[in-house]
Amino acid sequence: MRWLLFIIIVGVADYYAFQALRAVTKSNWWYLLYWMFTLAIIGNFVYQFYGFNRSNGFSQSNSLAVGFLIAMIVPKLVLIAVMFTEDIFRVPQGVYSYFMQDSGSDNGVKHLPSRRKFISQLALGIAAVPFASILYGMYKGKYNFKVLKYTLHFEDLPDAFNGYRLTQISDIHSGSFDNVKKVEYAIDLINKQESDVILFTGDMVNNKATELEPYVSIFKKLKATDGMFSVLGNHDYGDYVRWDSDDEKKQNLERLKELQKEIGFDLLLNDNRFLEKKGERIAIIGVENWGKGGFKKAGDLKQAAFGVDKNDFKVLLSHDPSHWDAEVINDEYHYHLTLSGHTHGMQFGIEIPGVFKWSPVKWRYKHWAGIYEQLGQYINVNRGFGYLAFPGRVGIWPEITVIELKKGVKNA
Repeated sequence: MRWLLFIIIVGVADYYAFQALRAVTKSNWWYLLYWMFTLAIIGNFVYQFYGFNRSNGFSQSNSLAVGFLIAMIVPKLVLIAVMFTEDIFRVPQGVYSYFMQDSGSDNGVKHLPSRRKFISQLALGIAAVPFASILYGMYKGKYNFKVLKYTLHFEDLPDAFNGYRLTQISDIHSGSFDNVKKVEYAIDLINKQESDVILFTGDMVNNKATELEPYVSIFKKLKATDGMFSVLGNHDYGDYVRWDSDDEKKQNLERLKELQKEIGFDLLLNDNRFLEKKGERIAIIGVENWGKGGFKKAGDLKQAAFGVDKNDFKVLLSHDPSHWDAEVINDEYHYHLTLSGHTHGMQFGIEIPGVFKWSPVKWRYKHWAGIYEQLGQYINVNRGFGYLAFPGRVGIWPEITVIELKKGVKNA
């Protein structure tokens, strides 16, 4: 029943959007092409998700079906908006004409004014922008890796770590990848940053450890002088697929832990490590996933910081940035820098680096991309390395973050 309702709603909306094309051309070939394209996209979406099997998880073909549906719907929503705006003026004109027309006039006269060709052409031109952007995002944007560099100043940073460089990556979602060469390029790009340490903040896979196996040899090429550390994200626990048994689910998580170790990551499960230089140290603290809004709350901040002195300089790895607001920022321990991911920046938005950034995800997460500061503490929310569900990125590109720690006060 829900599929029938979905098709009816989409069909009615689609016919309304179709009026823009009818006002521009009278060619039946264009009409046929329009409806063939529409039916193919909707048919593929229904085919991919009718009787969806949660045991298999979200596949690449499912992802493509979602992507093409979005590529079709968003431009048509633009068409509908423009057509509806025209009708706000057109329909009242028709009503007025109907009631004010002389009784002796020709009954064949149409009271509703014809759609203006210029408005329809304008609507189609505007709709072409998101259509092209979404297709670009699916073809190239998802691998348009950007290195974002920040310098953060701390008065209590140990002298030995002045100029220390951290590279953060997050949300790899290896099960979504469809281009090995692009992933290899990104790994080379990370290594070129020559950071002292690499920190991964969760969601290595979409659901299953097997998704990572084809890429282990690639990720093993990652190198950092002082090692690599990681935490789990909400997708790493396998909570979003149906398992035959609890044991199978546990084995999947254990396999993922083994693969991370094989790559070279020291996985922190509510635990910590110290990095030492010249008799001084900083703490790397990693919590398991903790998130608001129904997400897993396996993170234990107190346990993770056990053995860390209150006065130690602390870098916290926590996948979900909502944890920062809920527990971290007001904790008696001063967490100098928290590294998170999770939001992906919704993989869609408008951003001019250093000037402007916007994404609908801001209505869900207060801290959704980039550096934020509060109470003398910082959080960086990484936009993500990979992608999920929608097989692309539009305006919010995959990110490799490089943070340099500096001793002292900014601009001092």
